[in-house]
Amino acid sequence: MNLDFLGYVAAVCTTVSFLPQAFKIIKSKKTNDISLIMYSILVIGVILWTIYGIYMKDWSLILANAITSVSASVVLVYKIRNVIKGESI
Repeated sequence: MNLDFLGYVAAVCTTVSFLPQAFKIIKSKKTNDISLIMYSILVIGVILWTIYGIYMKDWSLILANAITSVSASVVLVYKIRNVIKGESI
């Protein structure tokens, strides 16, 4: 049985789940309630998943994690900027 469809559905779900948070932070510029450590680890993890997907030639892993790494990185950049400015802990 080919489970590629399941992989793509899972990829869409996990990728889309990060977009509302990213849009909210871009709009409000507030990051007080998110964890710097969590987003740092998350970005590293999704980048590694992307690399793994490339190695495995698995497009659902590549696409989902590449897009998620961008949206999670945006959140992380806003968080780091706010920490540096003293506006977030």
